[in-house]
Amino acid sequence: MPAGRQPLAGSAPAPAAGDARAALTALRDEIAKAVVGQDAAVTGLVVALLCGGHVLLEGVPGVAKTLLIRTLSRALSLGTKRIQFTPDLMPGDVTGSLVYDARTAEFSFQPGPVFTNLLLADEINRTPPKTQASLLEAMEERQVTVDGEPRPLPVPFLVAATQNPVEYEGTYPLPEAQLDRFLLKLVLPLPTREQEYQVLARHASGFDPRDLAAAGVRPVAGPADIAAARAEIAAVTVAPEVLAYIVDLCRATRQSPSLSIGVSPRGATALLNTSRAWAWLAGRDYVTPDDVKALALPTLRHRVQLRAEAEMEGVTADSVVQAVLAQTPAPR
Repeated sequence: MPAGRQPLAGSAPAPAAGDARAALTALRDEIAKAVVGQDAAVTGLVVALLCGGHVLLEGVPGVAKTLLIRTLSRALSLGTKRIQFTPDLMPGDVTGSLVYDARTAEFSFQPGPVFTNLLLADEINRTPPKTQASLLEAMEERQVTVDGEPRPLPVPFLVAATQNPVEYEGTYPLPEAQLDRFLLKLVLPLPTREQEYQVLARHASGFDPRDLAAAGVRPVAGPADIAAARAEIAAVTVAPEVLAYIVDLCRATRQSPSLSIGVSPRGATALLNTSRAWAWLAGRDYVTPDDVKALALPTLRHRVQLRAEAEMEGVTADSVVQAVLAQTPAPR
């Protein structure tokens, strides 16, 4: 671990790989005590943690985006902070700033909310670009530079940003450079009828989303499990033909007539990393083409840009990625 970087939670001996996998897969059951459904989003968040990446959560208000992050934080025994992004939010409100101390006649650094393990950036597209950009260094370099001095962030560190897909008035769309910093874009759908019934039944029986302890949510994993898992994932093998398949998928997006921008090499690397994490969670030490297919949509959907005419015809980024998956031969 680089000098100066320390996890917020207490350190513990590294668990065995099997123990780490069991602890991280137990998250689904633990989070289900507070969040109904959204299994795909839970798995995506775990994959992002294992890869050291960040997640953009998209969904209409009321689909448990904030509750999901709060529950994940408690189940993982990680420090968490929330920033409500607004038009008047300044970069220093995110990263921290130098504060003058009249008693000592000196400036001291006051850390911002970014100094945590799990940062919830709520409605990130409601703040101007200069404040959105204050997260770029933190997301890419895992540090914040204030007054020329780099300050390392805790380990692990994950940004979970949310945005509303239907309300665009008064918002500032994330630029391509920042979208590319998110490992995954997860879309949280509205619940099915049965799931919505379960939500109401829980509330009718006294469930309080602000009191996760009363709901029985407890820590089942921690930083040591994540570190052990990352070490194991680094040893997951990828056959040359699977590597070639990832390359072919990403290159095919650059040739799509519906796109003005295809997936960059950074996106290909991201798909490699998420596929390895998915394979490890499944209990394998090698990646299959099906692993790549499973993670292609959430890993690539935000890394492509539609042409205006395609968008007017109702084409979506998801449909383009799905078409590329269908048209690109997979190795056997």
